[in-house]
Amino acid sequence: MTAKLFFSAILKFLLGVVLVGALIFLPAGGFSFVGGWLLMGVLFLPMFGFGIYLMFKNPSLLQRRLDAKETQREQDIVIKLSGLMFIAGFVIAGLDYRFGWFPLPMAVSVIASVAFIIVYLLYAEVLRENEYLSRTIKVENGQKIVDTGLYGIVRHPMYSVTLLLFLSIPLILGSLIAFAVFLLYPLLIVRRIKYEEMLLETELEGYVEYKTKVKYRLIPFIW
Repeated sequence: MTAKLFFSAILKFLLGVVLVGALIFLPAGGFSFVGGWLLMGVLFLPMFGFGIYLMFKNPSLLQRRLDAKETQREQDIVIKLSGLMFIAGFVIAGLDYRFGWFPLPMAVSVIASVAFIIVYLLYAEVLRENEYLSRTIKVENGQKIVDTGLYGIVRHPMYSVTLLLFLSIPLILGSLIAFAVFLLYPLLIVRRIKYEEMLLETELEGYVEYKTKVKYRLIPFIW
């Protein structure tokens, strides 16, 4: 661990807390939005704990996760559209709470929060299984195929996990309208996976054979 990595990680974490909080609570008209507090808790508390763990146990993986600058134009568009989806979803959820458009029962928020934590454990397992995971699409020197564990079920378990995490977010916020906005994510992730597999087939040795072994990309028995 280096001081630069430490301060970079802490700064990005704090900026994330402030940004998400502002996007949720300002449209909600105050801090009485219980669903907003639930999301802040299940999103940032595990993130902080896991980030501290990586900082000491696997700083190289933490560095990869912090590097979000996508060099490929096609994928940069996907990242930017995902960002707009999050902004729109958070703002709409806050407004939905404030004006009571289509609120969901609190029980939905609680159940979705529990589901989020369970799926976050799967997220941690994916990172444990594949130390080469980064937030950008690239193949690194010495990278090898991982075909066991969750990678023996689907070829892109990280995307499977993030799909579940992201679709649970508007449910935690108790907003049916925001959920409709977040349905854009599956479309974006399918587009990203198709491009990523083209790159992996040409640059990662053994990936073509891996595709024949593990047939499903994102969801078992479906796609």
